[in-house]
Amino acid sequence: MTITTSARPQHLTRPHGVWQGAMKAGALALALVGLSAQAASDMPPMPEITGGKVAGNGQDYTIRVSIGTTKGGAQYRGAEYFEKIVESRSDGHVQVQLFDSAQLGDDLQAVSSLQSGTLEMTLPSTSPLVKMFPEFAVFDLPFLFPTTDVVDQVFDGDIGDQLLKVASSKGLVAIGWSENGYRQLTNSKHPVSSPADLEGLKIRTMQNPIHLDIWRTLGANPTPMSFAELFTALEQGVVDGQENPWITIQSSKFNEVQPYATETNHVYTPFITLVSKRYWDRLPEGYQQLLVDAAQDMSRYERQVSRTLNDQIKQELKDDGMQITELTPGQVAVFQKKLAPVYDHWRDQIGGQLIDDIRELSQ
Repeated sequence: MTITTSARPQHLTRPHGVWQGAMKAGALALALVGLSAQAASDMPPMPEITGGKVAGNGQDYTIRVSIGTTKGGAQYRGAEYFEKIVESRSDGHVQVQLFDSAQLGDDLQAVSSLQSGTLEMTLPSTSPLVKMFPEFAVFDLPFLFPTTDVVDQVFDGDIGDQLLKVASSKGLVAIGWSENGYRQLTNSKHPVSSPADLEGLKIRTMQNPIHLDIWRTLGANPTPMSFAELFTALEQGVVDGQENPWITIQSSKFNEVQPYATETNHVYTPFITLVSKRYWDRLPEGYQQLLVDAAQDMSRYERQVSRTLNDQIKQELKDDGMQITELTPGQVAVFQKKLAPVYDHWRDQIGGQLIDDIRELSQ
């Protein structure tokens, strides 16, 4: 895929200065699952709503939003902000209903419902969508997003816009990004600070060919397994370790059976905001732009919540006795060198130019 600098599609027009605007103070009303009351009080406040009322066509609309995560996570908090913006700026003519914890189906089921017009909006992870959009496999490549600054440059710039354009097909309209986050490694055997420490370890992975390739290349024994089975498998020693964001590690209590963790940040995964094309085409143009604006505001706020939550939970896991190894830049470079064959294998299938464009932002 070639990323070019071009005019943004009309439905992705962004207000001037929106990406660099500072978060304005508001009130945080929801304590997040897995956090103490003290930690929750330190969460970034929900920003005030900016922008005037948006005129419609006299009709009322309802948007059902399906998310796979629980009410305790950053994604749901961001969706609440989206709801607040849309309902306020439409003067109540567009109502948003949130369905958490995959109540309306998992990511692929929700996307299918969008395509058939039986659901209006969903915020899936990109990983399950790779068969539909091969370019999304770029988010499964290891160590491609070394910092959150690089993440923000990708999603707030031309690359992010072009990938939204790719996903605005097959009965879908893609209007924004938010954050699932970085994946971290845990295990029950010993600290891991180099690929040599992974030799022979049985690491649970998703059923994802790139993830399997990553851990096999590092010398581990990748073991695909249902997430629902994972805690028991860790407890019984069926697998030695797993990899997930800090919030998942804590909320799933993996630290109770995994004394060692390494902050690898080896894979960064986003959420993408998708709307049913059938529903989109029924909306007046003003409401279409309102959804885009609200999705962009949600994106920035949700990422802020996600990163604050990430840092707090990491510290809580330390306080609870988990031994967390933080890799030095030199140690990360050793992992990257070891994983070069993964890039060689997947480059043509994903798109070499896309990979190079993202890498250039890291220079």
